[in-house]
Amino acid sequence: MKDEVKEKITAAIAAWDYMKDLPENWQGFVLKKDMNVYGDVYDMYSYSNEAAHRKVTVYYHEETKEYKLRVQIGLTEFCRIEFISETLEKLEQILRARFEQILADMAVFNIDTISCVVREKQILEWNYLAKLPKTIQGFTLFIDPHEPVKVINGSYIIFDYSDFATSSNFIIYYNVFRDEFFGEARIHEIPEMNYTFDSTELVELEEKLDAYFLPRLEELRCRLEESVK
Repeated sequence: MKDEVKEKITAAIAAWDYMKDLPENWQGFVLKKDMNVYGDVYDMYSYSNEAAHRKVTVYYHEETKEYKLRVQIGLTEFCRIEFISETLEKLEQILRARFEQILADMAVFNIDTISCVVREKQILEWNYLAKLPKTIQGFTLFIDPHEPVKVINGSYIIFDYSDFATSSNFIIYYNVFRDEFFGEARIHEIPEMNYTFDSTELVELEEKLDAYFLPRLEELRCRLEESVK
């Protein structure tokens, strides 16, 4: 980030009353005034719940000359496009209208945030949850099908097995636009697609999980162990 841009944003923040008045604790999240710059991003402040592995950060993006908000749920991080603003004044309006609800929905599952398409797919009632162990191959069930998480581009995390110590995980998504389930893994934060689990119906996904889920996690664990030798 250019020095003049950093100085401009720092001065704007110093004069921004909204940020001065933010509560230290909000919906179970703790405020941190980050004021960190990396690359072309200036993190202004964040609210985090470390125990729940959830965080929301308000930042300035030099490349697009916009203020933005990103959400982190476990190892998944994405920008909420409805908060993108060219000025602090516009950002403040949106924050006042929507920010607390974002924290509330991250703190406690809110079925009202779930698309009718996901509900009609009967994902929330999917009885495969009974087959999903709490821990397996060193991964812990972080998100389960009865409380899916909306991310971006019409996708929902159906379940997520995470190993936070190694920043690695395995996720099954459902995309409402493509009407498709698919899998993705991260190895030390690096995403890795896998087409083995691509399915259009839950019954098809179940068959593939029965056949390939455990071998996939075994493979990921083996690779993680190899990486530290």
